[in-house]
Amino acid sequence: MHRRRPEIDPQLLSETDEQRQLRTVLRDLYAEASGVEDVREHLATPRGYDEALWARLAGEIGVHGLAVPEEYGGSGFTFAELAVALEEAGRALYCAPLLPTVVLAAHALLLSGDRTACERYLPRIADGTLTATVAGFEADEPGVVAERGGGGWVLRGRADFVLDGAGADLILVRAGTPAGPRLFACEPAPDTCRRTPRRVLDETRRQALVEFRGAPATAVGTAEGAEGTVSATLDTGRAALAAEQVGGSGHALDATVGFVAQRHQFGRPIGSFQAVKHRLADVLVALEAARSASAYATACAAVGSPQSPVAACAAAVVCSETFRLATAEYVQLHGGIGFTWEHPAHLYVRRARGAEVLFGTADRHRARLAELVGLATHGAG
Repeated sequence: MHRRRPEIDPQLLSETDEQRQLRTVLRDLYAEASGVEDVREHLATPRGYDEALWARLAGEIGVHGLAVPEEYGGSGFTFAELAVALEEAGRALYCAPLLPTVVLAAHALLLSGDRTACERYLPRIADGTLTATVAGFEADEPGVVAERGGGGWVLRGRADFVLDGAGADLILVRAGTPAGPRLFACEPAPDTCRRTPRRVLDETRRQALVEFRGAPATAVGTAEGAEGTVSATLDTGRAALAAEQVGGSGHALDATVGFVAQRHQFGRPIGSFQAVKHRLADVLVALEAARSASAYATACAAVGSPQSPVAACAAAVVCSETFRLATAEYVQLHGGIGFTWEHPAHLYVRRARGAEVLFGTADRHRARLAELVGLATHGAG
């Protein structure tokens, strides 16, 4: 059972000067180079994002290496700094594969403790030249199996709805072996790995069906530590997604407040009507709760706290529900224009709907949270 009382230094919940500066720089950059029209334009490209901006984020600002140790080519900061970058990316609806590459794959490598794999891949993740993702991490039973071949391990099977699965240069796969599930690194090639893009609600976060047909792979970490690595990676992903959702919710609220202050009906701004004020107040209260939940999950991830699973599940529930509420009001309070394809609101609605089930539904998170804190009942008929 986890302790009910948080054991995190309260100072970790507050933003540092360096983090505020990073936020300002990133917000300015996204405003300059990644507006909604830019997002729409790049969604039609083969990779689905602005590769020049991806390179700038890695090279000029060092976003990709923020949480990567210096020995592997990163900046040696913590997940707290990366969460700032993710929140601003969520606010701008940035559509590059930061979540699968910089969060999931990079942290899976670090958590595996495999120095050889880290030395091989993390420097290229940090400098922006390698995109990566994970596959099969959420499945109860691996849909991919690893077999011993003449030249080493090969993978067979399939993993569906893999984030950036059609374009990633590296896939870290949870695959079954005779000794149990294990983590493998696969650099997919067309002759041994078929990748089929899936049509998904949120086009800004591409997913694919990946079929392994004797794909060469290298074992990462130990067999004994594989499931722990996968679980910790998913919790880090949930904390990262929560930060993104806070950023998206913040944009939705700010855009809606700005609109209702300008839109007039009956000779006065619609934002002056009590009913509108109440609805926006509800969003603000929910957003503050989401910020708190996200900050706690971020702090736990940054220091490797044993409370991370609890914090990640709580943040997943609170931030998903807040993002859903904020985007719903984003559409509703913009009136007829909010329902049109041309308005950015629907892109945020799609992101909110896709994100709330990305690492499990809210009900699943609540059930896991109840188990973690010892509230679940067993054996009830």
